[in-house]
Amino acid sequence: MLVESNKMIAVTRLQKELTQRLRELSETGEPLYVLRNNEMTAVILSAEEYDLLKQSEDILEQIEIADTIERRLKSYDHSKNIPWDVIKKRHGH
Repeated sequence: MLVESNKMIAVTRLQKELTQRLRELSETGEPLYVLRNNEMTAVILSAEEYDLLKQSEDILEQIEIADTIERRLKSYDHSKNIPWDVIKKRHGH
């Protein structure tokens, strides 16, 4: 991942500048990449960006489910269906 260096901050520096950095994030919408021991350990996003990511994740999950259903329906044999009335009778309802 390519990240602009001015959007990276060491965790110790972030502790001192948290309020200012959060203000900048809310103004620009640009994420802030948090480094610890020179490795990226976290990304701080605006609430709006986080919501978009969660919605995208939900949409991808729904697409995967739809693909799974479609694959299963291709080999589905409707002639093996058992009517609900028959099932109820078998179980004494």
